[in-house]
Amino acid sequence: MSYTRSLVLALGLVALTAIGPALRPALGAEPTQVKVETSAGDFVLQLDEVRAPLTVANFLKYVNDGFYDGTIFHRVVNGFVIQGGGYTPDMTLKPPRPGLVNESGNGLTNKRGSVAMARTAEPHSGDSQFYVNLADNLALDPKPTRWGYAVFGEVVQGLEIVDEIGHRVTGNKAGMQDVPLEPVIIRKVTVLKTPVAR
Repeated sequence: MSYTRSLVLALGLVALTAIGPALRPALGAEPTQVKVETSAGDFVLQLDEVRAPLTVANFLKYVNDGFYDGTIFHRVVNGFVIQGGGYTPDMTLKPPRPGLVNESGNGLTNKRGSVAMARTAEPHSGDSQFYVNLADNLALDPKPTRWGYAVFGEVVQGLEIVDEIGHRVTGNKAGMQDVPLEPVIIRKVTVLKTPVAR
């Protein structure tokens, strides 16, 4: 293992310790689920706090802060992904917090229905934006020679809504490609007090 990768993993463990026991999953606890209410319909994500603790804690901070409310799915590629959580309908980028440690080596894969962190070419640049896989996109998983995209949960209800968003007509807007011509707005994201049945 390279020195850089060892350092990143060590920093990740320090960060996990720093988030405190309240954000770490208790053994045997029910997995956290969040409801994503959109203008196209609602879907529910189940988060994997065991395999992606830093990513889940980061996502839940944005959820609890109401950051996602009023943002859009700004990138929709049929048969690939729907991506959102960063832009408002007028294509203004909401300022996110700094990027987090990439947890793509956690054993979770970019299979259909999974939710993962979007990022730039820099491995540890993931912040608020996330995407849902519309197909098995295993090319996004890590390889021995490169980082992947960190999966941190999956859709457990409303995958048909995700698929419907994936079929939206898209075009260019504000210099970006694959933007739905009719905005798909994330109205609200909330933590469910009573998990839905799988």
